[in-house]
Amino acid sequence: MQHNDFILTLSCPDRTGIVYRVSGLLFDLGCNILDSQQFGDEETGRFFLRVHFDLPAAIAQQELRDQFGALAADYGMAWHIHDARIKPRLLIMASKQGHCLNDLLFRVSSGQLHAEIAGIVSNHEDYAGLAASYGIPFHYLPVTADTKDEQERRMLALVERERIDLVVLARYMQILSDTLCRALEGRAINIHHSFLPSFKGARPYHQAHTRGVKIIGATAHYVTADLDEGPIIEQDIERVDHSMTAQALAQVGSDVESLVLSRAVRWHVEHRILINGSKTVVFR
Repeated sequence: MQHNDFILTLSCPDRTGIVYRVSGLLFDLGCNILDSQQFGDEETGRFFLRVHFDLPAAIAQQELRDQFGALAADYGMAWHIHDARIKPRLLIMASKQGHCLNDLLFRVSSGQLHAEIAGIVSNHEDYAGLAASYGIPFHYLPVTADTKDEQERRMLALVERERIDLVVLARYMQILSDTLCRALEGRAINIHHSFLPSFKGARPYHQAHTRGVKIIGATAHYVTADLDEGPIIEQDIERVDHSMTAQALAQVGSDVESLVLSRAVRWHVEHRILINGSKTVVFR
């Protein structure tokens, strides 16, 4: 019998019987649960659940959604059912540093990341050739203080036209407006070095070298209007020492940034992340 993979994610006020009711509904529809993870947050009083299951081919997706919608209403659930066979569409934004962009391109092209890169946006032309080598459309959208609003309108129009599921700021060195942040809420991920706010501005790794830091790292988070303060998805660090030059620190930092961003993107496209106020629940 042919089966189809789906992923259910939900959050709701915590109470007894949630898992019982959800698993019971899936059982009644003939679904086979492949994986299930849950978390109850005592501080917020909310419950989070991710269920990966097979839906029998004889059951229509709409029937599944209709039946679950009725259950969700009883519990006040915020919920989504995702077809796991569909590759989410990504729009990657980059500027002059290409390490995160290059890493994501390779992971997608090699099948390590279940996603499709629908386009690359940059305010510089440096990576047009790289995009072409992967057969991916490259959109050169330069920006100045006078053209920022128009540039963001063009970018948002691209997001809508290409049916983008996730915007990835892969070292895109422009601050997004509050309007654009709100338009992309929950579907835009940024990467930055974890020195913030200690080493703001240009050449953070050189600043860190001057101060003799012993640990460097990176943080991936959802984009919000509060600069670099969106819900954190993933972080990692590497130890460094006095013998390393500023250039060596920057190389280590680039590697950490690429790894942290790829993890965050993978967990998002696999529907493993649920927003919990100013935090995230990540089912790995």
